[in-house]
Amino acid sequence: MLSITSLVQLAAFLTAAAAVPTGTDTAKRATCTVNSVASAANLSGCTAVVITAFTVPAGSTLTLAAASGATITQTGDITFAKTTTAGPLITFDTDNVVYNGGDHNINGLGADYWDGQGTDGGVAKPHPLVKFKGYGTFKDVTVLNSPAQAISVGTTGTTVISGITVDNSAGDAGSLGHNTDGFDISASDVTLSGNVVKNQDDCVAINSGSTIVIESMTCSGGHGISIGSIATGKTVSGVTIAHNTITNGLYGLRIKVDADATSGGVSGVTYDGNTISGITEYGVLITQSYPDNDSTPGTGAPISGINFTGSTTSVSVGSSAYTLVVDCGACSGTWNFADLNATGGKGHIIASNKATISGGTY
Repeated sequence: MLSITSLVQLAAFLTAAAAVPTGTDTAKRATCTVNSVASAANLSGCTAVVITAFTVPAGSTLTLAAASGATITQTGDITFAKTTTAGPLITFDTDNVVYNGGDHNINGLGADYWDGQGTDGGVAKPHPLVKFKGYGTFKDVTVLNSPAQAISVGTTGTTVISGITVDNSAGDAGSLGHNTDGFDISASDVTLSGNVVKNQDDCVAINSGSTIVIESMTCSGGHGISIGSIATGKTVSGVTIAHNTITNGLYGLRIKVDADATSGGVSGVTYDGNTISGITEYGVLITQSYPDNDSTPGTGAPISGINFTGSTTSVSVGSSAYTLVVDCGACSGTWNFADLNATGGKGHIIASNKATISGGTY
């Protein structure tokens, strides 16, 4: 039989043991530092991740997969050495994440790749540079000089992306930057707010998804804000594009559906209070002839419910550009363009199929 003293000691031991957190509990409270590819290899137990400045060597990529609900804070620049590795070069894959780039850079050294051919040929270009998976809040980072497409959004839950700058303006020199999309979205429940894109292709391209808001963006030098291109089996619905500023590009606003697309389509798009100027080809283009701008439209992926309402969307185009072109093979419904005011250029071309367009100046 144990003595009273022994019983007391045993009780004290058991109490102390119960108070000590398990290895899992300890890990889930950990703050983890990422300063190399190796240090990012296992972040699944980290609820706070701090990224310091470092260079990712050729042949390597970086994935940040922390515990659900983690904060990820960048305190220095991440630079990617020239590589032949396919993108994405950095992937954020954490559920319910709060990522703050701290106004630092993710630098793809695009000038080492740019040759005017983009992803169509020439030097192999890793793309995208950045991939957002998981879901949550992503803010305050500069994605600098991506070799081709900058940011791919493939999130799986409600996501807000704000205060991010995509700066590929250096690719303007010699027209070497190409296919340098700012944000390519294939996801639902996404809001882009207050981001800046300087590039040579789409500022934003929504390729699939629903319940998407693009607001208060500043886009310059590229192809404006696009829905599509819509490929076979892809749909986009419930989109609001509001209070954005688009300047000095080939296009302002586009809906582009592949001419051969089937089992897809676009529905429920509202344009509200956008300001567009310095456009050299098409102020607003709605086409089912992609990759052509205005040709023989397909009929397999219909478009419906396109509206310019709320406050005025103003569009100013150059002398050789069109204000509005609608090139439909399968469009329907009544489209309210009351708050579209497009001026300049060669005027408009409307082939709206079964859609009725009412109101607006173009």
